[in-house]
Amino acid sequence: MIETLHDYRKYLQPDVVAKLTNMELVARLVVEGFITGLHKSPYHGFSVEFAEHRQYMPGDDVKRLDWKIFAKTDRYYIKQFEEETNLKAYIILDTSRSMAFGSEGRTSKFEYASYITAALAQLMIQQRDAVGLTLYDENIRTHMPPHATKAYLREILKQLETAEPGNKTGTANSLHEIAERIKRRGLVIILSDLFDKPDEVMKALRHFRHKKNEVIVMQVLDPLERSFAFGRDAVFKDLETREELMTQPYHIQKAYQQSMTDFLETYKRGCRENSIDYVLLDTATPFDVALFEYLHKRQRMG
Repeated sequence: MIETLHDYRKYLQPDVVAKLTNMELVARLVVEGFITGLHKSPYHGFSVEFAEHRQYMPGDDVKRLDWKIFAKTDRYYIKQFEEETNLKAYIILDTSRSMAFGSEGRTSKFEYASYITAALAQLMIQQRDAVGLTLYDENIRTHMPPHATKAYLREILKQLETAEPGNKTGTANSLHEIAERIKRRGLVIILSDLFDKPDEVMKALRHFRHKKNEVIVMQVLDPLERSFAFGRDAVFKDLETREELMTQPYHIQKAYQQSMTDFLETYKRGCRENSIDYVLLDTATPFDVALFEYLHKRQRMG
C-alpha cells in the first residue's frame, strides 16, 4: 500500500520513530516526512528535485540553470553534479551518561539526539554536502571527518546504531579538542543536554567561532527535566555518580524551575552574543523543528 503524504508526516514524531528497527530506516523516513512537510511551508521550491539541484549563486555557470524548475517555482536552481560539495558539516553528539535519561514512556535524550543526527546526515548527503560525525563523553570516542558519499552515510548510521551513552560528561573539554581537530571551516552542529559548567561550555563554543565556523547548538532535554513534575514522592539517582536522594519534589519544584530557567537563559544569551544559533528541544518535540533550524542556517550560508 502506498503511503500518503500524511502518513510520512507521522515519522516526525519521536514516539513513532522509536518503534523503527534500524537507523537507515529512521534517517530515510524522518527526511521523507520533513520534505513532505516542505510542500506546505515557506520552503516550497526548496524541496523540488532535492538531490540534484541547489539554488543559483552569483558566479555560477548560467548554462546549468534548470528552466523547468524556474517555471514551477519562479526561483533559479543549478543542476548539481555528484562530486560537487557545497558545505562541510560537523555533527557532534554527546554520548555521556546523563544523555541516557528518559522519563517513563519516552525515548531517551540520547536516542532522540541520535535520530536527529541520522536525519541531518541523510539530508546533507541528499544535498551533496559533506558530513562528518564526532561522538564524545569525557573524551572523544569517534571522529569521522566530513565526506559526501552515500557509502560514508551508511558508515555514520552504523556508528549511531551501535553507540551507547556511557561515561561522565566532559562537554567543554571535548568541544575544545574537537575545535582543534577541524581544519577546514564549515557548519558545526552540537547535540547535547549541555550538563556542564555553562561558562566553560561557552568558551568552547567561542573556540569554534574563533576558527570561523558557523555553529548551531541543539540543547536536548527530557520534558520532566524542564518541568520537574514528578509527583509527591520520588527517588532521584545521579546517572553519573550513582548517588540516590529520596525527596518530595513538589517542595523544591519552584526553586528547581527557576534554576533551570537561569541555566537555559545563560546558554540562550551566550549563544546570541556570539552569533551562534541556539534551539532548545525536548524529547517530545517533532523532528522537523531541528531540521528547519538547520535548513534556515543552510540557506543563509548559501
